[in-house]
Amino acid sequence: MKSTNTIKKKSESEDFDLVVFILRYLTYWPLFLLLIIISLSISFLYIRYKNPVFLIKSNILIKDEKKGMDGANILESLDLFGSKKIIENEIEVIKSKSIVKQVVNNLQLYAPIYRDGLVKDLSAYTLSPVKIIVQNPDSLVEINKTYFSYDENRKTIKLDNAVIPLNNWFKYQGNMLCFIPNNHHIPPKATKPLYFYLINVKKIVNELIEEEIHISAISKQATVVTILLEDEVPLRGENIINELIRVYNKEAINDKNILASNTLAFVEERLRTVTKELGNVETSVQKFKSVKGIVDLSSQGALYLKSVQENDEKIAQLNIQLLVLDKVEKYVSTKNGNDGISPASLGLQDPLLQQLFEKLTELQLQYVRLKKTTAENNPSLIALQDQIDNIKPRLQDNLRNQRNSLLATRNNLVNTSTQFSSELKKIPETERELLNISREQAIKNNIYTFLLQKREETSLSFASAVADFRVIDAAESSLLPIKPNNKLVFLMGFLAAIFAGVSFMYIVELFNRNIRFRNEIEKFVTWPIIGEITFDVSNKPLVVAEGDRSVIAEQFRQLRSALDYVGINEGKKRILFTSSISGEGKSFVSSNMAISLALTGKKVVLMELDLRKPKLAEVFHIKRDKGISNYLVSRVTSKEIINQTDVHKNLSFISSGSIPPNPTELIVNGKLEVLLQDLETNFDYIIIDSAPVVPVSDSHILSKMADATVFVIRHAYTPKVFIKRLEEDNVVRGLKNVSIIFNGVKGRGFSKYGGAYGYGYGYGYGYGNDNDNENKKAK
Repeated sequence: MKSTNTIKKKSESEDFDLVVFILRYLTYWPLFLLLIIISLSISFLYIRYKNPVFLIKSNILIKDEKKGMDGANILESLDLFGSKKIIENEIEVIKSKSIVKQVVNNLQLYAPIYRDGLVKDLSAYTLSPVKIIVQNPDSLVEINKTYFSYDENRKTIKLDNAVIPLNNWFKYQGNMLCFIPNNHHIPPKATKPLYFYLINVKKIVNELIEEEIHISAISKQATVVTILLEDEVPLRGENIINELIRVYNKEAINDKNILASNTLAFVEERLRTVTKELGNVETSVQKFKSVKGIVDLSSQGALYLKSVQENDEKIAQLNIQLLVLDKVEKYVSTKNGNDGISPASLGLQDPLLQQLFEKLTELQLQYVRLKKTTAENNPSLIALQDQIDNIKPRLQDNLRNQRNSLLATRNNLVNTSTQFSSELKKIPETERELLNISREQAIKNNIYTFLLQKREETSLSFASAVADFRVIDAAESSLLPIKPNNKLVFLMGFLAAIFAGVSFMYIVELFNRNIRFRNEIEKFVTWPIIGEITFDVSNKPLVVAEGDRSVIAEQFRQLRSALDYVGINEGKKRILFTSSISGEGKSFVSSNMAISLALTGKKVVLMELDLRKPKLAEVFHIKRDKGISNYLVSRVTSKEIINQTDVHKNLSFISSGSIPPNPTELIVNGKLEVLLQDLETNFDYIIIDSAPVVPVSDSHILSKMADATVFVIRHAYTPKVFIKRLEEDNVVRGLKNVSIIFNGVKGRGFSKYGGAYGYGYGYGYGYGNDNDNENKKAK
């Protein structure tokens, strides 16, 4: 378990090497080139046939009560009923479904017309000479793709074999339709077939609000709002934004006119009543003077009359104020926050009362306007209702106090007038009667003049009502399309091709069950890798010879130099070669390693100790009549089994001999160790070619007799499952002083050599081993 933990820590500590990663896939460049060509071709076709999209933009300036955007004094004096806006609220109002729905209906966006194209159809918003309107858009029945043709000479439409004149209503699939001239038509007309759809208005509204129309303030401090829209037809996008601003402006003015209209209606009603009363009084004065023949009054009577008249005027003003208070109090007591007619507050003299009433009116107007665009449980709507409910008690208290004060003042004036009246009793009855009539006439005349003035002021405000915003920049489309972005599309296509190629190769390698890379070996075991042998397609079992300067021969020379690393020297001469399964090239490596050592002038003996499937005797053209198995059963001596090879004078070979029925028992009978000790006295190196470790236990027994064990792993052949368990199983069975040779490393992809060799990441040189069938298959 200790070795397993070491492996995990080593794997976790590995760093990503970009160069190795690139070289790992670079050898597949023809595949990547093909994918890039295909991907860029698709990108080109996408750009070629994708309808370009333009950006349409407009800026408006809104008066925000929180940010001090006040208009000119003269405009504010005319706009008596104006109210400042809050940017966040107005953005939601502009994007509200009620306003966008009007835009859709006004521009007939529910009936788009298209023109057939070679690959993709195009919008015929400016190409079609006609457009379609529906009598009742809110209840239209959706219609799929429907072709029609237009006869410009006869001004008729051909639809489903029916000829329909322009500007005539007709019923079609449950809808009342009418073809009208397209005022947005830009010559030349469309030459290819035209067709139209009828789409539910709610779908178009939701699409515009959620996906296409984008409204935002340019910054948190500014009151400038930007409206953005992306559209394939620049003119249509401009029309949508301009119509959106127009409808919003209309609705804003309508909201102002509601309050002005209510006030004007109240003033007109009072004027009709006062005019009638004033006419009656003037008729009475005329009749009285005619009957009584009155010409002048005494100076004393004039003095009393003046005093009484002043008091009566004050009383009349108080009565008007009381009347206004009654109207206001009734309005405050019975108003529930819904829309209705609010009374005029022109007669209120108390500034605090006037301010409270105007604040209540403004809150209720905001409540009505916001209620049109939001649900009843909207937090903003609830907040407005709470403000209305909080201000009403204060207003009612102020009304009661004002009423009590006016009543007290009126009582004092009435008492004073009574005193003057008692003095007037001394004046002749005729003069007193005339005085009463004249007094009533003056009062009615003052009221009439006051109401006329207020009516003119209200009418002027009504006529000059303007929205609380200003268009800075009308809707204008960009000169060049913003989509598709050619550079971005090609870049994405290129990256997609690279990603597809890497993903494909990664998945192929991920599901590969055999060892393909050196880092896989390093991930599973901690044993040192002392060398790599590249794959060679020559299919020769012996590739090392005197004077040979080939790459694979040089690699065996490097392995020869690495023997010092594993502890092989004059005192330790035994080297065991084994592998996981048959066919990994242990016999190929051991035989060529023996030749490489012999070329240095050292005496080398190669022992064929794979007693189950021996192969080396055929390679060296030596018979197996006398070999190790014969020696182990005491039929021959050690000198009789040693054969001189034709490859090199310093290389001797001991064959396996006859294949025994019990090879394991022969190995452990004790005579093999005697043979090895005898060979050590005559040879500088003893190379042992043993059986694989997975099917049999021979190699584990022989490893205890060896000084070093070389474990051969073949590229793209050795199963990963054996290597994963190799080091963990070795704790129990025990291979002695193990090192690894990565054999048969092949080039990756389409590269002959695959890049930098010697690192075993699947992009080095390669070579096959001694297994004839496997070599033919690999070749």
